[in-house]
Amino acid sequence: MVRCRTGIVTISEFGTIPEQRCTASRCTASGKRGLVLLNRILTVGGYTLLSRLTGFMRDIMLAAILGAGPVADAFFVAFRLPNHFRAIFAEGAFNAAFIPAYARIRTQGGETAAKLFGDRIFTLLLATQIVLLALALLFTPQAIDLLAPGFSRNPQQFALAVSLTRITFPYLLLITLVTLWGGILNALNRFAAAAAASILLNVAMMATLAVAWLFPSAGHAAAWGVLISGVLQAALVGGDAWRAGLMTSFHALTWDNDVRRFFKALVPATVGSAGTQLALFADTIIASFLTTGALSALYYADRIDQLPIGVIGIAVGTVLVPEMTHRVAAGDHAGARSAQNRAIEFALLLALPCVVAFLVIPGIIMRGLFMRGAFNAEDAHAAAMTLAAYTIGLVPFVLIRSVVAPFLARGDTLTPVKAALTGTAVNIAFKIALMGSLSQVGLALATSIGAWINFILVLWFAARAGLIAADATLKSSLVKLAAAGAAFAVFLLIASPVVTSLLSSMSRFRHESELLVLAVLGGAFSEGVDLVGEQLIGAFIATLGNYSPGNVVTLTVKRGGKTMQVRVTLGVRPQEAPGQGDQSP
Repeated sequence: MVRCRTGIVTISEFGTIPEQRCTASRCTASGKRGLVLLNRILTVGGYTLLSRLTGFMRDIMLAAILGAGPVADAFFVAFRLPNHFRAIFAEGAFNAAFIPAYARIRTQGGETAAKLFGDRIFTLLLATQIVLLALALLFTPQAIDLLAPGFSRNPQQFALAVSLTRITFPYLLLITLVTLWGGILNALNRFAAAAAASILLNVAMMATLAVAWLFPSAGHAAAWGVLISGVLQAALVGGDAWRAGLMTSFHALTWDNDVRRFFKALVPATVGSAGTQLALFADTIIASFLTTGALSALYYADRIDQLPIGVIGIAVGTVLVPEMTHRVAAGDHAGARSAQNRAIEFALLLALPCVVAFLVIPGIIMRGLFMRGAFNAEDAHAAAMTLAAYTIGLVPFVLIRSVVAPFLARGDTLTPVKAALTGTAVNIAFKIALMGSLSQVGLALATSIGAWINFILVLWFAARAGLIAADATLKSSLVKLAAAGAAFAVFLLIASPVVTSLLSSMSRFRHESELLVLAVLGGAFSEGVDLVGEQLIGAFIATLGNYSPGNVVTLTVKRGGKTMQVRVTLGVRPQEAPGQGDQSP
């Protein structure tokens, strides 16, 4: 039997334990709530992980078929253009303003008021996207000239980028509708369809790449895969909204208080998203002047870096924002702050191995995943150095959704924008300063520096407003996680050269084997420090569930190759008096 005190819960492992009934009257409802919230995060994270895994398969195909040459660079520009606008007008700004607004209206005004609000926003959103699409198709050459001016030196590459962009840009209209319907579903705690939608992008692109000989070029095959995926995603998420009775319809736009309040939140959120995308535009513009393959190195490194950001950071933030919105609307501000602290712990726990691995063995990761076909050792090295530079900013990227949540829950999108624009300005300044000496690595490093500036400013604004405060449990967890991360880094520094030497005689699949062996050894090493994770998960469930002292929950965990039940018994914090254990800090 192992017992460990976390300050919030006591965890006991007894092998297989029958489900315990709680004596406190709130236990059943509270237990379900805490476990349901964790299940929602795992649902979003699980589908996002599957999306990232299929995305890696897609990128392996892209690397093998397109490589890192002029056709690949042209496609990535065509792919980035609609995604930049999507991030500005759809997922970024729209979600930040719409989900809290819809959740608030649904809670305070009822189902009819929320339906009317959703219909009005749907009508406006579709109309603006149709106009934007018409302008984009008409002025595509000018857009490419602005986004990738370096392509003008190669007329064939420029013409190819224009052609591919005209294929991919309608994807923006479709994915905007997906974002709206997904936002409505998320506000009502239905996360699966929206989280799974992006998997279809990868599947569609792999399908078209598999029959690339049917298209004028492999770049055309990938571009058509993007557009086909937009249709499939709209069918998936729209179908789920229709089955749930949440499908939107056309309605005359009335400038009532709810719409005015939505736009009051949307405008600064759009400005903030535009600032973030401006930095990404700068990446594309500057990289188009660098050596061939710079854009591709940025793309492949960013794809790896986005794994923990999407699976962990976005998943936790997606669930945390509506949870905090409901708590704030109910007046439970202390509970909202406590839920945020536990979410930060949980996100750091899951992101830590990625941060360490991306910094210590980026070369092994890039060679093992992508070095085949047209993607050679030089390409892998360039992408590895870029990945390490991106990883310096991985912690703030993973946590930013959690630290801006208290602002979004209160309908305040302006304050995070101030921090985001400051971080963007610093980011762009460093890109210009570092592009000459460090090439695309300098662009990635500048992105990390800007991320830290943004993150620190948001923390400062939140602390000044009394919206965030690290409790004793969070402080203790940060120390434990830092120690575990340092130990893992030392382990990888020792193990990686040994594994490389032992497998150096392999003639085939050597790089893939190096990565696989290190992944297995890393998993085995984590068994020695998984107690910290069990503590944090128990605390996370306890806080989100609003348990009372003495409540018991049984969890199934795997440890040392064995499946066992973990009984979580809630206790009283040492600094609290009896009877106060269920109060949030």
